[in-house]
Amino acid sequence: MQQTFSCRTLFPAILILMTLSSSAQDLLKSQPPLWSAKPGIAAFEKIENDRLAVAQHTIDQILAVKGARTIDNTLGPYDEAIRQLNAASYFSTLMQQVHPDAAFRDHATAMTTKVSSAQTALSLNRDVYRALASLDISKTDPATRYYIQRQLLEFRLAGVDKDDSTRAKLKTLQDRLTDDQSRFDRNISDDPKSVAVTDASELDGLPQDYIDKHKPGTDGKIHVTTNYPDLFPVLKFANSDGLRRSLWEAFVTRAYAKNREVLRDMMQTRYEIATLLGYSSWADYNAADKMIGNGHNIGEFIEQLDSVSRPLAKREFSMVLAEKQKTKPEAVEVAAYESYRFSELVRRATYDFDSQTVRPYLPYRQVKQGIMDTAAKLFQVSFHQELNAPAWDPSVETWDVIENAKTTGRFYLDMHPRPGKYSHAQMAPVLDGIRGKQLPEAILVCNFAEPTETDPGLMEYGDVVTFFHEFGHLMHHILGGQQQWAGISGISMEADFGEAPSQMLEEWMRSPQVLASFAHHYKTGEPIPADLVARMNRASAFGRAGTVAFQNSLSAISYDVYKDKPESVDLDAIPPRDFQRYTLFISIPAEAHMYASFNHLAGYSSAYYTYMWDKVIAEDFFQQFDQKNLLAGDAPLRYRRLVLEPGGSMSANDLVKNFLGRPQSMAAFQKWMGEEFESVPQTNTVSGK
Repeated sequence: MQQTFSCRTLFPAILILMTLSSSAQDLLKSQPPLWSAKPGIAAFEKIENDRLAVAQHTIDQILAVKGARTIDNTLGPYDEAIRQLNAASYFSTLMQQVHPDAAFRDHATAMTTKVSSAQTALSLNRDVYRALASLDISKTDPATRYYIQRQLLEFRLAGVDKDDSTRAKLKTLQDRLTDDQSRFDRNISDDPKSVAVTDASELDGLPQDYIDKHKPGTDGKIHVTTNYPDLFPVLKFANSDGLRRSLWEAFVTRAYAKNREVLRDMMQTRYEIATLLGYSSWADYNAADKMIGNGHNIGEFIEQLDSVSRPLAKREFSMVLAEKQKTKPEAVEVAAYESYRFSELVRRATYDFDSQTVRPYLPYRQVKQGIMDTAAKLFQVSFHQELNAPAWDPSVETWDVIENAKTTGRFYLDMHPRPGKYSHAQMAPVLDGIRGKQLPEAILVCNFAEPTETDPGLMEYGDVVTFFHEFGHLMHHILGGQQQWAGISGISMEADFGEAPSQMLEEWMRSPQVLASFAHHYKTGEPIPADLVARMNRASAFGRAGTVAFQNSLSAISYDVYKDKPESVDLDAIPPRDFQRYTLFISIPAEAHMYASFNHLAGYSSAYYTYMWDKVIAEDFFQQFDQKNLLAGDAPLRYRRLVLEPGGSMSANDLVKNFLGRPQSMAAFQKWMGEEFESVPQTNTVSGK
């Protein structure tokens, strides 16, 4: 499953007010790493409260202006408030997700609610809105003009132009929503289910290094968790259908039934917000500031994806079913959890590729270095590790991004699972970059197997794709973080563009040239054989249409949860219905409760379609590169300059047009999806504004 930059998170534990020089090197000295102060709960809360106080002070400055309003006396203080509020939000949300101590996470969750309340209050502050609206922007630069216009739109979508009573109600609803979002995520993180295996033979088929890491505990049982490093190898390689099914059932029922009620509350709260603001549903309201335009277009896009993917998905399904029939001749159906195993067997039988054969070439440390080396060449930067930098967990690494001998950003890697940690994979902002004032910072929060002295931490093919994906987000935030204003820094354009650059970078995993640079056998040092790469690429193309169909079903679930009145929505009916409607696999009873662990229903809410919307854009982008040598020609630099560096200083529609010379189309996406089959009729338009 594809992973996301799904939350915005954190800020360094340093003094709130500081003098930052225009030199990037001086910025680095005055901007120590996030955890340098090693704050306890009280110190953490002081950092957060100090930021809130500075934000309020700058808001007071705006309101105290006498005489003509200018960019300096109005937009400047407003953007400083945005910088402080974002930094406080980033820090509290991150600590809520990754701090090893449950009590600290509880205080961070409470602080996230407090910071969000301050953000909501600003978004409903009519005097600040009027101050920004009164600015003369006719002679400002395009980025500043766009920033102000975009902020005014967001103010109106927040309800700033409503009467006092309505604005007060909206404030209460937004505060409640923030609390529910935090509870939803925490309930998932705090419920890492496992399956107890009493017979070691149930692990037959799994890689030996996996078996070596799963020895019986003191109770004589082998405990297999729903964490990704445990889950996906079982689904793909375990011979035991019983183990595969029981682990899948545990995975899709995490946080049930707690999150059933939390989601119900979120649905009601979001519906009330939307209707108070004049929209018929949350899905329609949530799409108003995005590329897609409105909720109806989400539904159209889902149907469009179904139309282009179904013919190919049927061909793939027939091959998967035929594989199942080798051992069960009477079979006429395949369950979703079975598709992992039988798709793996199809790849072995049809494409002469066993996923286990590539794992020895993908030890974690080599993959990490290889991805960073690839990004360095593609984006013309270098990376330097800050050794011994303090962090909330010993495994966390701190890195600087260097360009032309100057530091232009910093990032952190928190890459391995532990109890209570966010269980998915994401990039989260740490600091918004402001040119000459603040370096952009970001973090990857992932759950890859941790290497040890005796275990190299061999990665699955899909794990490496995920790593590329999240690193794409990270570089987008860093390279787009060289703006004049915090509010347009990094990934701050329309939210349904945010996954396009990350999904584009996934394609680098298929390059023989890129793989040869880091995929070396962990024992012999032998580079991955070219014929293995060729077979891997051909085999990886199998199942793409089925994956699109599955992602489309999740988009439909996301949309169906929020497109109607909450009282008319039967939560337990939606997942089985949409799985059946958009995929060819049957649903098992436990999947009716998967919404409880579908964390995107809290963050992305009705906008999970973003992944496939942006996959269309990503493949269109990717086709602009030299397919024989991805680093050749002018495409890499054009991509950096025209897509990544502008950050949120212009519309995502313009970013697309500037790079492609036209709006996005489905053609490249369909070519990618059907790479293993003959071409199908192509649709050249994408629903949207």
